[in-house]
Amino acid sequence: MSSQPIRASLDKRPDEVATMFDDVASRYDLMNDLMTLGQTPRWRRIVFDAVGAVPGQRVLDLAAGTGTSSEPYADAGIDVVACDFSLGMLKVGKRRRPDIDFVAGDAMNLPFADDSFDAVTISYGLRNVNDPKKALAEMLRVTKPGGRVVVAEFSRPTNRLFRQVYLEYIMRWFPVLAAKASSNPDAYTYLAESIRAWPDQNELAHWLQGAGWSEVKYRNINGGIVAVHRGVKPAPADGADAR
Repeated sequence: MSSQPIRASLDKRPDEVATMFDDVASRYDLMNDLMTLGQTPRWRRIVFDAVGAVPGQRVLDLAAGTGTSSEPYADAGIDVVACDFSLGMLKVGKRRRPDIDFVAGDAMNLPFADDSFDAVTISYGLRNVNDPKKALAEMLRVTKPGGRVVVAEFSRPTNRLFRQVYLEYIMRWFPVLAAKASSNPDAYTYLAESIRAWPDQNELAHWLQGAGWSEVKYRNINGGIVAVHRGVKPAPADGADAR
């Protein structure tokens, strides 16, 4: 990896971001728990409940990393595919959970057929995609008509004072904590900047609608630190060919 940190924007080089995640794979889950003050298990349960999958259905978990977000589905007897573009993350996950199907893939060009999944979900990874709108359209393509999408992403706290405090925390303390606990502190500077650069809840809802998802709604978690968006793939109109 370059000695210069990746600067966050909505125009990212996928190879650089993948390399960054490869570098932090071995301690990524520990760092997540530290940075979120132990909130990740609760957030993961909220996403699982929002997806609402049951045994017999198939779920695509994008930006799955080491598979911690995929585990609740596998543990519930649901067929889950953990997909990520970081081979380092996938290797760590496969060693830990050999029972889960890990697949290398680019969210903008998914290696799956049309209408393959009952639900698609992505947690805290959409902002790392070079073209998030294209990724949302790809998620639509691989979802069955009537199927669901659930996007969990860091967002904007709704209270202005709290938002200022929160942004100060992530910009100042993320790198400090990472310098003490991570093998690649620059990666967490990038992650903090990517959170600050990410659009708010309403704009992401518009992106989902623009990609073709219907019934788009979102739920704020922890005052808007995280937003969980949901959408449904419309059924084809009468007489139209199903994709």
